[in-house]
Amino acid sequence: MKRLMLKLGILCMSMMFYVCQATSNLHPVILVPGNGGNQLEARLTSGYKPSSLFCHWYPILKQKGGWFRLWFDPGVLLAPFTQCFADRMMLFYDKDTDDYRNAPGIETRVLHFGSTQSLLYLDPSLKRATAYMAPLVESLEEIGYVSGETLFGAPYDFRYGLAAEGHPSKVGSKFLLDLKELVEKASRNNGGKPVIIVSHSLGGLFVLQLLNKNPISWRKKYIKHFVALSTPWGGTVVQMVTFASGYTLGLPFVDPLLVREEQRTSESNSWLLPNAKVFGERKLVITPNATYSAHEITRFLDDIGFSRGIYPYTTRILPLMEQLIAPEVPITCIIGGDVRTPETLFYGENGFDEQPDVVYGDGDGTVNMASLLALEKLWANEKNQPLKVIRIGGISHTSILQNDSALAEITGEIYSINSHAFSSVL
Repeated sequence: MKRLMLKLGILCMSMMFYVCQATSNLHPVILVPGNGGNQLEARLTSGYKPSSLFCHWYPILKQKGGWFRLWFDPGVLLAPFTQCFADRMMLFYDKDTDDYRNAPGIETRVLHFGSTQSLLYLDPSLKRATAYMAPLVESLEEIGYVSGETLFGAPYDFRYGLAAEGHPSKVGSKFLLDLKELVEKASRNNGGKPVIIVSHSLGGLFVLQLLNKNPISWRKKYIKHFVALSTPWGGTVVQMVTFASGYTLGLPFVDPLLVREEQRTSESNSWLLPNAKVFGERKLVITPNATYSAHEITRFLDDIGFSRGIYPYTTRILPLMEQLIAPEVPITCIIGGDVRTPETLFYGENGFDEQPDVVYGDGDGTVNMASLLALEKLWANEKNQPLKVIRIGGISHTSILQNDSALAEITGEIYSINSHAFSSVL
């Protein structure tokens, strides 16, 4: 504790001395959220077929044009509305177009692209309960960043993922294009300084794809550094629970079976299934009749009753999961650890409609340590790939965005990346 306080004291004094002189020299920062890390809105069209009377009129109050908050909606905590929420969040894979789309009668939109506004709180009326990146944004502002000038946000429809080469991914590809343009704009508006991208969780997988889909000349011109927080590079065992039995994200009173089907249809959830390169042959799910490793995801999907998910998984997602290519851009991974994280799942005679017994291992409570550290192993021989890992004990997947010591590490790393700018004004 004394060491941490000393570190914070030195950092604060340094920042207080230099920030007022060097703010204009800061490299712009773009924040990319994780799965569920920004607000989504929806509206119902004539094609919408409500599953109950509750869904027909809920919510009563809507914005101009019929728009309402889809995520996060506190109504999901009430059983009659949980099904409405799940129906509206559902995606459908269209084999004819080889792409995902919304449920019939549902239009969705992402608000405030380029701004941090929809990343701060998932529901602005419940700031205390739904704070997401607000503490991180406040910490960055304390070291001189200004929202809209040197600090930006890149929200997206996190239900959609990306697809392997040769397969369309309309929504995900549009996000990467928008993110690329935001990077270029942020750099241009800040004197041509390259950008620091800070991602959380799933957002890190999108950023890695952005880097590798653009030429090295573009990366060197526009990217100063990539700071990845809690990124599940190799997926998570928690996703096996999500697909098999439903996962409530810790929300009270929610029946996991009511959201299971919706969660199975999420393209990004398939992207987060365990990667065989990272998890190897280890048995992740054990039942009385079968066991499943990361090599046996297709059999697992079939056995849990989600056989229609096998084709898009094997053709679109699986090849994408293997594209963990070193982008030759400096990367810092900041991760939590020493938190009980599901490692092996045991299902009994009642099958997958019940929650499993769990054996826990190391990780951040959501992502297994093997996945958090995957790049160290996979890129061990990549001489042109600067990679730094900062591990913070006792920090969970989401508390990394809120815990004071974690925020000190994150802002300290960004301060360090900017250090040449500070020294240039002396």
